[in-house]
Amino acid sequence: MDVFEEHRGHLFGVAYRLLGTRADAEDAVQEAWLRFAAADQSVIADARGWLTTVTGRICLDVLRSARVRRESYIGQWLPEPLVTKPSSEPDPADRAVAGEDISMALLVVLETLSPEQRAAFVMHDVFGVPFETLAATLGVTTAAARQLASRARKAVADGKARHTADRAEQQKVLAAFLGAVERGDLEGLLAVLAPDVVVTGDSNGLAPAAATPIPGALRVARFMLGLARMARKQHTSFEIVEVNGDLGLMATSPTGGTVVMSFAIADGQVSAVWDQLNPEKLQHVPAIDAANAIVLTGEDPEDGATGEE
Repeated sequence: MDVFEEHRGHLFGVAYRLLGTRADAEDAVQEAWLRFAAADQSVIADARGWLTTVTGRICLDVLRSARVRRESYIGQWLPEPLVTKPSSEPDPADRAVAGEDISMALLVVLETLSPEQRAAFVMHDVFGVPFETLAATLGVTTAAARQLASRARKAVADGKARHTADRAEQQKVLAAFLGAVERGDLEGLLAVLAPDVVVTGDSNGLAPAAATPIPGALRVARFMLGLARMARKQHTSFEIVEVNGDLGLMATSPTGGTVVMSFAIADGQVSAVWDQLNPEKLQHVPAIDAANAIVLTGEDPEDGATGEE
């Protein structure tokens, strides 16, 4: 349907922010299409608004059931990253949400909200759904919908990792980070890490990852240098990519293991790192380009760092 296709990218943006994975978002959009096809379209005055509301309702049901499913998840749960090459044409789904805040910093804090708060924030604050419509979607009064959005807005402001860097600052900080890691320079790495930086990994037990978040610049620096040691031994290739619209890193070892690293950067330092290692959430990442690959070489620096925690 031409009318639906006109809004498909927008609906993916809604569903991805609400659900955090590409597959779930695409399933929700497909379900919205089925409901749109079965509806009497002659009485739908605003197709975009109707579809946004329907998609929100579908995602809300998924979010409520996901709370139960994630109780059995091993370790930390992170959103699925949208990975593109800085110089390449993005996937249509990724292009549809470009230019809007889909940063990992935002998506991670959205995971801390209740399904109703997340829906209120995304649908009203991000996509401008009126409170009256939002209230009907959530099954609450208009006043309650306003309160849910207000509480969600405060939680996002209080919990979101500091991430204010523009592209130029991201390039500068990431270059310093990579340089320090490659040299095995503990002091140089500490200089580019915020004192309260935290590394969080997601593997669902399907790949090696820290079981709990790693806090503090010194622990994070030692952890990163330990990973660099392993990367040298495994001849791991790195490439700078775009992760949810920001600069990040993708690494692949000859044995097939892949990790996508997302960063929050503010005031010239890295304030958070998110490592996505779960292969089920990396099915759509592009292959590393050998021409742009970074491979750590040389002897391991003797800094006493270890990747163990």
